Amino acid sequence: MIIFVSERTYHMEDYILREIDRIGEMLMKLARKMGLFLDEVPDYSITDVQKELDRADGSLSVEDVLRQANPVLYLVEEKGLSDQALELFVEILFRSNLEEDKKEAVLKDALVYLDGKGYYSFKLHAL
Repeated sequence: MIIFVSERTYHMEDYILREIDRIGEMLMKLARKMGLFLDEVPDYSITDVQKELDRADGSLSVEDVLRQANPVLYLVEEKGLSDQALELFVEILFRSNLEEDKKEAVLKDALVYLDGKGYYSFKLHAL
């Protein structure tokens, strides 16, 4: 059986992968700027996180994410976050001054989603 795949299909796949990588890179820069990779516990507000996201490209709104019935599925399905980017975004939220119940809910959903995929996040399980 011969399957013909158009060149357009490859270009669309490349575009999607580049977009996913772009969001992951933006979150990595944000995490570094917020001090997540330092030995001390970072101290920043959810407003600081949103300011940095807006400065980066403005395509991700913390308020929009938290308004969703299932923020994790929204990030993965609508925004195209990879497993690593999701893990980083949840860690950034968890280290902020966001209300504890919201932190716990997002963390729990992320762990259920990632564990269900067979992606074990040592970082998130340690939070």
